[in-house]
Amino acid sequence: MGMDFQVVVLAGGTSKKLLPLVSKEVPKALLPVANRPVLSYVLELLEQSNLKDLIVVVEGEYAALLVGGWISSAYVDRLHVEVAAVPEDVGTTGALRAIAHHLTANDILVVSGDLICDVPPGAVAAAHRRHDAVVTAMLCSAPICGPSESGSSSGKDKAKKPGRHNVIGLDPTKQFLLHIAAGAEVEKDIRIQKSILRAVGEMEIRADLMDAHFYAFKRFEEVLNQKETFQSLKQDVLPYLVRSQLRSELLLNGAQAEENGNEKDASQNNKIKLSQLLSNASTPSFHERYALGLKGSASVSRKTHKCCVYIASKSKYCARLNSIQAFSDINRDVSCYSGGPSRLLVTGDASHLSGYSFSAQNNIIHPSAVLGSKTT
Repeated sequence: MGMDFQVVVLAGGTSKKLLPLVSKEVPKALLPVANRPVLSYVLELLEQSNLKDLIVVVEGEYAALLVGGWISSAYVDRLHVEVAAVPEDVGTTGALRAIAHHLTANDILVVSGDLICDVPPGAVAAAHRRHDAVVTAMLCSAPICGPSESGSSSGKDKAKKPGRHNVIGLDPTKQFLLHIAAGAEVEKDIRIQKSILRAVGEMEIRADLMDAHFYAFKRFEEVLNQKETFQSLKQDVLPYLVRSQLRSELLLNGAQAEENGNEKDASQNNKIKLSQLLSNASTPSFHERYALGLKGSASVSRKTHKCCVYIASKSKYCARLNSIQAFSDINRDVSCYSGGPSRLLVTGDASHLSGYSFSAQNNIIHPSAVLGSKTT
């Protein structure tokens, strides 16, 4: 991917949600998924897209030391990784704020270290650049989760149901994010900015999509500086950017026109701009219509920013290891597991991500196996 994005991987620390799986000696980033640290899946996804200059942020000095040591041995001569230690429990936004002096690029990719997926990062970056967005979030189908049901007639688990992770509002083109609720907000009544509804006309509400915690940001340091109380990208920063994308502040050139008494000229310029937009082959976004006035009659331009989405195909695998249940589900998906009444080995939905080869009988021989030795 030949785009000059700076890449930050948020690897976490010793998440309380994953106790007792994690410990001082085994931080979250090193939890095994098909006998590989979970962090390896994101690193190799980025490497495949030629994104090899990375900042990996780890909560806790000792955890950062362990993660850094593993990366140095596993990716020597493959990746250039700077491991940054931040205080524990600072949140995702706090972690980025702690390394803000390293964030020098205009565009930044931020990805969670517990993400396992096969969606190319270049697709998210391209959508971000195409729309000149302030943020682009990758959405994917909510993963199927839940306890296994013994006696299932196939490799799938009948008791497993899609999780409800987010309530998401999209414009009719499914390119722009109009509303997002996460965490406790999912259970509350939906509240939408009137200005957004008036500008877009209609909105599609989805509860079957998950925020994958894979973002592209533009000039992110401005948000970090303005909102020092924000702790979570998912629950604070993203909803704030979505709510404020149609702001009423005046653009500099519009304000100058008004001050100089040239309101008529500004209005005429806006009409010309709107007619140019309408004459293009592509339909102008509601942001562009709003900025120039619905009929191009606004005396001054209004400031907007775009919050976009990239929706991964349903054929793509996407899950986050952020709970004990997810740890079990993902390991089953990425590995072979016993399913059905005959207990035959069944290849998981995401076994192609494991890096292992499977025989016709779905057997795996790990490269480290030694003839005559016993392994588990």
